[in-house]
Order: sequence, then structure tokens, then C-alpha cells
Amino acid sequence: MTTLDVKKPRAKRGLRALEPLAWVGPAIVLIVLVVLWPVVEMIRSSFLEISRLGVVRGSAGFANYEKLFAEKDFADVMVRSVIWVIAVVALTVLISLALAQLFNQRFPGRKLARWALIAPWAASVLMTAIIFKWMLDPEVGVINQIRLKLGLIDAMGGAAADQLGDASTAMPWLVFVAVFVSVPFTTYALLAGLATIPADVYEAARMDGAGRLRTYWSITLPLLRPALTVAALINVMNVFNSFPIIWAMTHGQPGYSTATSTILMYILKGSDIGESAAMSVVNFGMVIVLTVIFLKVSRWNKEVA
Repeated sequence: MTTLDVKKPRAKRGLRALEPLAWVGPAIVLIVLVVLWPVVEMIRSSFLEISRLGVVRGSAGFANYEKLFAEKDFADVMVRSVIWVIAVVALTVLISLALAQLFNQRFPGRKLARWALIAPWAASVLMTAIIFKWMLDPEVGVINQIRLKLGLIDAMGGAAADQLGDASTAMPWLVFVAVFVSVPFTTYALLAGLATIPADVYEAARMDGAGRLRTYWSITLPLLRPALTVAALINVMNVFNSFPIIWAMTHGQPGYSTATSTILMYILKGSDIGESAAMSVVNFGMVIVLTVIFLKVSRWNKEVA
């Protein structure tokens, strides 16, 4: 056997080893261009002095971060962002668990109810936020008209009260709208999880005399944990980075009293791109921290006993 004959099988094996790149290569290129490159540019921009017109004037060192951390509303905005995420995700998961359990049962009109649940998810988030803003208009909003009919005007601040004009009333409405648009996806994710639970597990529980509450707590929730973890994690990332709802309804006003870190980042972009980039890096870090904490608390990698 010649040296050439030995090299041919090796060359073929080498080509076979490279075949998967033909399939995963485009995905890798897409990830690099759409995810990694923007992150690198974001971090690089946070250390540059950039004019409002986008002209790079040179290195800024840590000046953008120092300016950001010196903002008097920075701490309040970051705390509010965490509270915003916890409130929206917790309410979304609790409501979705109840709806998923309901829609997993057989009842007249179940298919229609399931289709109706898709509506808030299918609609544009920005459009939904604008509609709720119109509904909350202090003069002609339908919610104000309902308050008038029910005699709740005085109890809720009078006829001219602007529900979105004060943080104490605006934040609950913002949370409500965020939950409203998040529930459909979460419910369907949990429904998919419920569909994977074998029926014989419930049959065995009934034979052991377990009641509904005990069965749900000891069987349904543990077996639903993978779907619940994925749905909640996606919600954590989406809600933290949420922009359309708050911007369309309050612009983060009055002051920064309804602003989250994403809104602050957008506002800063109009005056200092470098500082806005620094806020983006902080946001990115916060998402990673919240994700790690969530995965740690949820014990996602622990097998169900």
C-alpha cells in the first residue's frame, strides 16, 4: 500500500468530520453577527466619548460609568427594574398555572377559549399599550367612564385623575398590561408541559387516595418544572428588557418614577451615547445575574424524584 493510498481514507475522514459545519455553520455565523458582535460593540462603545451625532471623539475610560452611577435616579431605577421583573413574572406564572390547569380540562367551548387566549399574544405589544393608554385617558377613557357609572370617581381620585400621571397608580397599570401580554405564551408553554404528564401517574395517585390538591402539589408541579422553568426564564429576560409598554404608556414619567433601566438607557441615548452604552452593559450584566439567580433558585438541573 502506497503513502497516497493511506492519505485518501484520512482525507475522506477529514471531510466527513467537517460535514456538520455545513449545517451548523450558518447558525454560528448568524449568532456571531446578531448576538456576539453587537455585544462587543456595545461594550466597546461604553468606553468611548461619542457625540450626540455619533462622532467618536476618543477614549473615555470609565468616565461613562462614573457619570452613570452618579445619576441621582440610577439606584431607584435599578431597584424598580428588579421589582418590576419579580412582580410581572410572579403574577404571570401564577395566573398561567391556573389557566393552564383550567384549559387542560374538558369543558364546552374549550377550543374557543384557547383561541381567545392567543389574542393578547398575537397583537402588537406597542398597540396593546397604546390601547390601554387611551382607555385610561382621564377625560374620555372608557375606564374612567366605567368608574363614573360605578360611582368610583371620588374613591379613585376624582373625574380628572390621571391614572398614568402618578407612579403610585401608574406602576400597577403597567404591571397589569405586562402580565396581560405575557400570560398567553406562559399558559401555552405550561399546557404543553401538562400534555407530557402520563395519565397513569394520576391514576396511581387516585388509587393511593391522594386528593386533588395533594396530587397537584406532589405530582403535577414537579413534573411540570421543566416547562415552568423555561417559561419563567424567558419571561424574566423579556420583562427585564421590556420597552414598548412603559414607553408608550408613561415614557418613564413623571420624572423617572416609572422608568426601568431599559427606559433610562433609551432616554440617555438622546444626550450621551457613551453613557447610554454603559447603561446597556449594566443591563446586560443584570440580565445575566437575574438569570443565574433564577436558575440557582429553581434548581433546574436537579432531577425530579
